[in-house]
Amino acid sequence: MAGLFANTLRPAILAASRRKGLRRAAERLPVTRSVVHRFVPGETIDSALNSVAALRGSGRFVSIDHLGEDVTDVDGAAATVQAYLELLDALRGGGVIDGVRPLEVSVKLSALGQALDRDGQKIALDNARTICERAQQVGVWVTVDAEDHRTTDSTLSISGDLRVDFPWLGTVLQAYLKRTLDDCRELATVGARVRLCKGAYDEPASVAYRDRAEVTDSYLRCLRVLLTGNGYPMVASHDPQIIGAVPAMAAESGRGVGDFEYQMLYGIRDDEQRRLVDAGNQVRVYVPYGTQWFGYFMRRLAERPANLMFFVRALAARSAHVG
Repeated sequence: MAGLFANTLRPAILAASRRKGLRRAAERLPVTRSVVHRFVPGETIDSALNSVAALRGSGRFVSIDHLGEDVTDVDGAAATVQAYLELLDALRGGGVIDGVRPLEVSVKLSALGQALDRDGQKIALDNARTICERAQQVGVWVTVDAEDHRTTDSTLSISGDLRVDFPWLGTVLQAYLKRTLDDCRELATVGARVRLCKGAYDEPASVAYRDRAEVTDSYLRCLRVLLTGNGYPMVASHDPQIIGAVPAMAAESGRGVGDFEYQMLYGIRDDEQRRLVDAGNQVRVYVPYGTQWFGYFMRRLAERPANLMFFVRALAARSAHVG
C-alpha cells in the first residue's frame, strides 16, 4: 500500500493542492474545515494561542506557522509581515530553557515576496529581517521553512544573510533532495540551527530521492553530519526508524538531550510526542494556523496513507451526521 501510495496517489494529491478552484471550494465547506482541525487548530491568533498553551502545559516547545505561501504582490507580502508582528507581540515573554527558546515562529519566504518578479529576493530578505527584529525583541526564535527545490538557493542565501545579525535563526533542509548532504555539512560547520525533515513536495527524480528507503537513508546520513557538527540539530520526523536511531547517534556524537530536539507536526503522533517528553527529551510541535490552510493540509494527506484514510473516514462520518 505504501509503495502504491507514493507512486500514484501522492503526486495526484500534491497536484490537486495547486488547483485554486479546488482550494476555494474546500475552504468554503464547513464539513471539510471541521476535519482539517485535526492538523490545523484554527484560523486566528487566539486559536493558535490556545493550542500553544496546551502544548506548553505538557512540557512541549512550539513553532507557530501563519499559513500562506506564493504571495503574488507586495501588499500580500506586507500583510504577511503584519500578521507575524501581531503574532510575535502575542507571544512576548516566552523565556529561555537551558539556552533554548521554547517559542518559535516558522516563516515561508514565498509568503514574504520571494517569488515576485521584481526584487523578490530583496523584498523577502527585508521582510524577514523585520520579523526577526521583532522576534529578538520579544524573545522568540524564527526558522525559515523550506519549499520546493527551485527556491533552495535563494532561501539559503537569505538565511545566511539573516544569520549575520540573528545567529539563532533556524533553517530547514529536506533530506529527499540530493544536494542536502552538502548543505548539512556547510550549515553544521557554521553552527546553524537546522530543522531536518524528509520533504513534502513532489520533486523530480533528477534532484530528489523518490524511494522511501533512499529518503530514510539520506535522512540518517544528513542527521549524522548535523549531530557531529557545531550547530543545533532539530530532528523533524515521525518515522519510528529515525526516532529510534537518534539516541545512539547523539551519544556517539557526545550530545545530551539538551543539545538537540525532536520536532513533530500538530495532530500527528501525539502519544509519541508525550513519550519523548516524559523521557526527558526536548520536543517542539509545529502548529499552523490561518485561513490559507488548504496547501498545508493537502501536503499532510500526501505524506502518509494513514492521514488520507483518517480524512476520508472523518469526512464520511461527518457527512452522514449532517445528512
